[in-house]
Amino acid sequence: MQQPFDRTAEDLGNSIHLEHVNVQVPDQRLATLFYVAGLGLTRDPYLMVSDSNMWINVGRSQFHLPSGKAQVLRGHIGIVMAGRAALLDRLASVANKLAGSAFAFSERNDHVEAICPWGNRVRCYEPDAARFGRITLGIPYVEFEVPTGTARGISTFYPEIMGIQAEFKNGDGTMARAKMGKHQYLQFRETERPQPDYDGHHVQMYITDFSGPYRRLSERGLISSEDNQYQYRFCDIVDPSSGRHLFTVEHEVRSATHPMYLRPLLNRNPAQTNRTYAAGHDEWRWAMEPDQYDGP
Repeated sequence: MQQPFDRTAEDLGNSIHLEHVNVQVPDQRLATLFYVAGLGLTRDPYLMVSDSNMWINVGRSQFHLPSGKAQVLRGHIGIVMAGRAALLDRLASVANKLAGSAFAFSERNDHVEAICPWGNRVRCYEPDAARFGRITLGIPYVEFEVPTGTARGISTFYPEIMGIQAEFKNGDGTMARAKMGKHQYLQFRETERPQPDYDGHHVQMYITDFSGPYRRLSERGLISSEDNQYQYRFCDIVDPSSGRHLFTVEHEVRSATHPMYLRPLLNRNPAQTNRTYAAGHDEWRWAMEPDQYDGP
């Protein structure tokens, strides 16, 4: 008997991976205290190892933290990370060293919210197969706060211009959600709160149809940077029908032929210390073991 599989559940559309979120930081030391010592993430040991930039591994994704005037994403970043109690202990351990900055953290029903020294908000969730699949460490979504009346247009921009699956949701708040990869999304939630001007932060994704979106963006004058053979950028999201500007955030768009596509990333186990060291447990596995995963 044929199985009633929903084959559409495995469709990704054009985008296959949300790779990094880039925000400038004025102080690499304070960034290390927050992202590495506090959150428990891992500095990439191979690239950007000087004092002017830092790449922070989060499973198969990253934060990029170049030095410069502080940039604050208008919204928040979601992270899957196991061990709420240990996370709270780590954040508490760096609180004194981050005193006088915007740093703060608090427990919520289903997540811990941590605020970096310059105001970027990170929501940390426990692994949940129903919500996040096999991920035990990663970035499942980035959520932007957008003006009222823009979400529906945003939900049409991604399919029509980028070839990326998206939906318009009007339940728990009005939002658009674009599918960036398996269990990865860009979310755009409408708010009436005034938002600061865009300050230059960006997100990066890999896509398979590289030239189609480029052509459609170019026809509308939306390409903002021609980086190299494998990469271009755009900033403005517009209504495909009217051309009305909806929201601005830089998208770094890479082809799946980019040399760094799916570059292996090291992720440490933050529970390892020199006092309680256990051989063979240095690395954090970003995905669940087969017997941990309740999915099909």
